[in-house]
Amino acid sequence: MSVFQTYLQLGFLHICTPRAADHLTFLLALCAPYVLNDWRRVLALVTSFTVGHSLTLALATLGVVAFKPAVIEALIPITIIVTALVNLRGAGRLITRRAPMFAAAPNALALGFGLIHGLGFSSYLKSLLGANSRPVEELFAFNVGVELGQILIVSIILLLGALLLGSLRVSRRDWLLTTSGAALGIATVLLMQQLWP
Repeated sequence: MSVFQTYLQLGFLHICTPRAADHLTFLLALCAPYVLNDWRRVLALVTSFTVGHSLTLALATLGVVAFKPAVIEALIPITIIVTALVNLRGAGRLITRRAPMFAAAPNALALGFGLIHGLGFSSYLKSLLGANSRPVEELFAFNVGVELGQILIVSIILLLGALLLGSLRVSRRDWLLTTSGAALGIATVLLMQQLWP
């Protein structure tokens, strides 16, 4: 297996594993207000998130920026909590074609949260790279793997939502309340684990 394939697989598996509960929960909260027909909005949000985390993943992995991992590990659940709370606030209104998630400047907020998550990804990638100081190929492959994993998770969330909303007649409001409430609960536990290990 080539270096590119190895790090592509590592990036993909870093997202598609229960150990990535924080990032998976964020994607759940990010997609919660949307249905399959809203895929363009979801694509715009995920793209903004991708730009953010790709930037900080590269900068941190290449040693351009430094940070305290404990701070980032606490900030990641906070991004989920904020996202879930915005969703829950929006669930009080009748959901029409305008989804409540990040009603103001949605892409800017997703981009900002992506910057935080990218620093979280970089901690794992740097531990894999060891002494490799200019890991351009590895960095690119890992980032592509992360994106493929995110696309898979987002697709599953949207398809599950379509199944429940269409076939089982679950209301869009109930779907939003359930998924956002679950994300809020998980993120709160993750934050408590970081603050009181």
